[in-house]
Formats: sequence, structure tokens, C-alpha cells
Amino acid sequence: MDDLKYGTRNKRGDWAPNEPAGTAPLFTFPPRPLALLKWLPHYFLPYNVLFALSAVAWWRFVLPDVEVMKTMGWGWILRLFLVNCAALLVFFGVFELRLYILRSQGNRFKYNGKWPSEQKSKAFFFESQNVDNMLRTFGTGMPIWTAIEVTILYLYANGYVPWLTFAEHPVYLFCLALAVPIIHETHFFLLHRLIHWGPLYRWVHSVHHNSVNPSPWSSLSMHPVEQFGYLGVAFWHLIIPSNPLLALYQLHHAGFGAIPGHVGFDKVELTEDTSVDSHAYIHYLHHKYFEVNYGDGLIPFDRWFGTFHDGSKDGEARMQARYEKKKARANAAP
Repeated sequence: MDDLKYGTRNKRGDWAPNEPAGTAPLFTFPPRPLALLKWLPHYFLPYNVLFALSAVAWWRFVLPDVEVMKTMGWGWILRLFLVNCAALLVFFGVFELRLYILRSQGNRFKYNGKWPSEQKSKAFFFESQNVDNMLRTFGTGMPIWTAIEVTILYLYANGYVPWLTFAEHPVYLFCLALAVPIIHETHFFLLHRLIHWGPLYRWVHSVHHNSVNPSPWSSLSMHPVEQFGYLGVAFWHLIIPSNPLLALYQLHHAGFGAIPGHVGFDKVELTEDTSVDSHAYIHYLHHKYFEVNYGDGLIPFDRWFGTFHDGSKDGEARMQARYEKKKARANAAP
């Protein structure tokens, strides 16, 4: 595909789309029903359906019987951990292999013209972004992922939280399943704003922002505190009357779903004429500019709070104006 039909590339080799980034027409006033209907398939495809199906697969083929989950047995916990690691290695690895190792589509649609593997930095373990990101993902991220998963399943199995069944509450649980991405977006925005507060940014979130030029393995490369907070979105299903399958879906949506915002490419080519949109541009701009786009655009939180950057010159001007106001307030402080 010719990426210059869809965007421009500067002298540094950085590509940017022609069309500014937009937020979903889901929470707009006045309502835009035609735009909503046109956008609606993107709410499900390709990612949300994939993560929901993965949760069903885990429930059917990976998890033991409920009676087994009533006790913290090392056998089933270790098996679950290994399956989680293997699945993440394959899912993230497919993107990494195709786009960054084989470079099957070159730098077409790549936001940042540089390749992380060619950029050494002392901010990373062994001065390698990929090595650092993988160590953090599998060293702390996957144990935390599995610990959250095991805790939730244990609590449900022992009846410590309400377990609603699909047979008795089909409409409610179907609606709750539809709300999983909305729960994720709300949780992510609130957490993200919190960890951009000075001390928490320096001690916690700066680890993730070391990957200014994110790639697939950057997705879950975080400080353990952030990993727990991010993946802990699944705990909402211990507060909201729910079902463990939906809690599992919420966890997969966060864990596996971290990759679209960090893939580094606007489109992933399937053939010479077809591609899948990554929807990564909004979060890429956050990694580039740090203090914009704290959400992913499903809910227009950043528009509401004045921190949205759509990648356009107008968006750049708004960001700079906000920086100047912040600088003026800091200079005016005693």
C-alpha cells in the first residue's frame, strides 16, 4: 500500500495521517445517530470480539472446575500462569515479528521513523528497549496479571462475591459485557491522570514513558504499581454484580488490549490492498507529548478536560497554549 495516499512523512521519516484523530461518536451532544451507526462495527471488531472469545476459550479449556478454584493450589495457578505467558508471547510476538523483526511492511504507516532496536538508551535494562520491555512484561506484568485473575476466580468460586448466571440474568449480563470497553476507558483515564501527578510520575509512570517510540513489547512494560493498577480494572467485577467470565473478559481486554495503542503503526497491512486500522494514533501522541490524550478516545474525556490532541496544527497550538498557561502559573507561584 502507498501510505502517502493516507498521510505525510517528514524529513526524519516520521509518518502522520492526513485526517486528524477523532473520538468515538458514542458520548456526543447533540447525538449523531448516522455517525454512530457507521462507527458501531469498530466497537466490536476486530479487538473486542477477539478478547471476548479469548475469555470464553480460557473458561472452557484453561481454567479448572469451580471446586478446584476454591483452593489456592499451585498446580492450576502455575498452569494458568504459563498459558497466560504463552498466549501473550504469541499475540504480542506476532506483531513484533511481522512489523519490527521481519519489517514486512517497511516503515509504511509507521509514526516514528526510527526503530527501537537501533536506539540504545541507558534508560533501559542493557540499554535495549525490547529487552527491558520484555523483562518488565514477563518479570512482573504476567505474575501480577495471573495473581489478579486467581484472586477473582477464588473469590467467585467460594461465594465471597455475587455470581450472576447468564441463565437467570441474560439481558443484564449482556449489557454488562457491552460495557466492558467503557469500564476500561473510564478506569484507564482516571488511573492515567493520577499517575501523571508529579511524584507518581517520577516513581511509577516514567518507566512506561521511557518508551517514547513504543513498540508491541512496550504495551505492558510498566512499573509493578502501574501494572497492578492497570490490570486491576478487572476488580470492578467484584463490586458490580457480575459473572467471572466477564471479569476474565475485562482482564483480557486490558492485558491483550494494551497492544493496539503501542503497535507504532497506523495500519497493519494484510495484503497489498487491505489493512486493519490500529487506532493507535491517539495514544502514540500521548507517548510523544506526555501531557495530552490520557484516554483512548472511546469516551471524550480529553475533549471535556481540554487535554485532547488530534495531531493537527490546531491541536499543536492548543497544546502549546496550555503549556504556556501552566508555565505562567508556575512562575507566578511564590
